[in-house]
Amino acid sequence: MEPSFTSPAATRPIGLLGGTFNPVHEGHLSIAREALRLFDLGAVWLIPCAVPPHKASANLASNAHRLAMLQLAIQDEPRFQALDIEFHRPGLSYTVDTIRQLRALHPEADFVFIIGADTLPELHTWHDPLEFLELVRVVTLARPGYSPDPATIRLPPPWPEKLCADVREGRPLDISSSQIRRQIAEGQPVSLVPTAVMEYIQQHNLYQ
Repeated sequence: MEPSFTSPAATRPIGLLGGTFNPVHEGHLSIAREALRLFDLGAVWLIPCAVPPHKASANLASNAHRLAMLQLAIQDEPRFQALDIEFHRPGLSYTVDTIRQLRALHPEADFVFIIGADTLPELHTWHDPLEFLELVRVVTLARPGYSPDPATIRLPPPWPEKLCADVREGRPLDISSSQIRRQIAEGQPVSLVPTAVMEYIQQHNLYQ
């Protein structure tokens, strides 16, 4: 699904937030909201990963289920949109390929890619990291008190300093999809999942 550029906010950068969203939760949404505010974005496009390069795909809900849950989670967020762009490519879902594709589809757009501080020192392990960094500005959302250290970023100059300059402190919620899946499997109470998403999970017996 390709978003349009009809909103006046489209003149501002568009944030891209990737993940498995397995399932989507309030932590994901808080990252998107904080990124909107801290980086003055016009919108955030959330991109579920089809075949994660860095994560085991065990207990990964189907593409259709994860997209449906994501759409339910953002139905009241007019500046958020879900993209199924990675579901239509074979093989591993490399972010650099997604950025290439989005730039070709939307040459008029100014994209930024949103990551968390824990991902910053791992960027050198990504597929074609230098090309990825040349294609899109990477912005990092960190929790209060985080101090970016260029020495921890194993990339050639000028990337360590450049990446650290684009770190902002926000207040994203501390919750993980794996924790939520474990709570569901064990029949424990689940919080920080949008009500519509939790109802969908129960209706389709996901993560049991």
